[in-house]
Amino acid sequence: MKTHTQVKNPKTMAFILMLGSFLGLFAETALNMALTNIMEQYSITAGVAQWLTTGYLLVLAIFVPISALLMKWFTTRQLVVGGLVISLLGAILAAISPNFAILLAGRLVQAIGTGILIPVMTNVLLIIFPIHKRGVVMGIMGLVITLGPALGPTLSGVIISTLEWPYIFWISSVLYILLTLFAAAKIVNVSEITKPKIDVLSIVLSTFGFGGLIFALSTMAEAPISSPQVLVPLLIGIIALLLFGTRQMKMEQPMVNLRVFKYPMFTLGTLMMFLSILVILSTAILLPLYLKGALLVSAAVAGLLLLPGNAVNVIMSPIVGTLFDKFGPRVFVITGSIIVLIGNIMFVSVISATTPVWQIVVAFMILFFGMTMVTMPSQTNALNQLPREYYADGSAAMNTLNQVAGAAGTAIAITVFTAGQTSFLSAVPTSTEPEVLAAGVKYAFYFVTGISAVGLICSLFMESSTKIVSDPAKEKAFTVEYAESK
Repeated sequence: MKTHTQVKNPKTMAFILMLGSFLGLFAETALNMALTNIMEQYSITAGVAQWLTTGYLLVLAIFVPISALLMKWFTTRQLVVGGLVISLLGAILAAISPNFAILLAGRLVQAIGTGILIPVMTNVLLIIFPIHKRGVVMGIMGLVITLGPALGPTLSGVIISTLEWPYIFWISSVLYILLTLFAAAKIVNVSEITKPKIDVLSIVLSTFGFGGLIFALSTMAEAPISSPQVLVPLLIGIIALLLFGTRQMKMEQPMVNLRVFKYPMFTLGTLMMFLSILVILSTAILLPLYLKGALLVSAAVAGLLLLPGNAVNVIMSPIVGTLFDKFGPRVFVITGSIIVLIGNIMFVSVISATTPVWQIVVAFMILFFGMTMVTMPSQTNALNQLPREYYADGSAAMNTLNQVAGAAGTAIAITVFTAGQTSFLSAVPTSTEPEVLAAGVKYAFYFVTGISAVGLICSLFMESSTKIVSDPAKEKAFTVEYAESK
């Protein structure tokens, strides 16, 4: 079975795709540091302002599964250039926004471009690199996926302090223009165009399913789960997703082939990525709140304090990728899960209104040291088990769940954070505002620590996809299962 397609400049294609996806993922959290500035400028509440992040994740969750269909209808170059141009238009619209509505519209347009680019990146990298070289490549891609949202508060904090928040979008726009020109010249077509029948009902069910679920999770931060604004979209989302899944399993040419979840290591790897993104996005929204609100540092300083943890991610990702090709996923995923749990336990232990900042920096570095060892091996091992024909479906399914995890992590973290503040204030009515905020963040990290513990348990079941296929008995079962699924 053919495992990859040779192209003239695979590294150049990889660079264009990764940078484009990085800009989109960076945009997920880039405005976290600027929300207070935007609230003041447009005279809006925190509940309204948070839709700049939630709306972005909402569009991603809706558009990523649709991208699996787009990859079968349009060429690689068309999708990459189109995704970059749409992202550029969204960034410019947000940069010049005269009011909040235009700013939100710009964010949503930019999210459509990102929703196209991320699955295309995953699919193309799997196609143009052979399986024995994927460790390093997927290590760098894992860096893009985790570093983008993690670095958002750091870079935007510096930009906001030295310039103004619209320059977040102006800088992105310049990079999008350069990348679009580069992509038009260097991207070649590698995907197979089959032009399957477009099932409108699948698109509608997918949109209402993922959209309803994320809308409910995001609204839950300000309203109880029993309230209509949470319960109604939650029920609509769950019902639509069940109908969507049932329909996909019955279709000869499904929009997203859910048969990818028949492969055990793909399912486990996707679950590990889901839990990892939960932790990353929860931390990305909690730590800026804590550093600015409890330890009373500026946006620029708060961003710079998160830089060492991101630096660990940058340094470790290619190293783990190289070693993955030699040692496989199990040792990294288990060790990394233990380290992630240690980092979160440290957060729970030290967070207060008077914590020395170096302790937060060290805990964040430990967290990302472990996270780097979990994300790339989990994702690479998951996708390695799939037949080539399932790469687009596998990447769409995994990336969709990553966006759901991001929205869920953000929403649940803020919900638990608010509950922690309320509980602490009722117990200690005379406490100061920094003490209340620190107590809320610490309470939220109990949730994050619990997710880390679940991740450690799941990691114990990790097995190399390469060994599964190289085992004669398992290879036969793998081949039969693939034939049946076809």
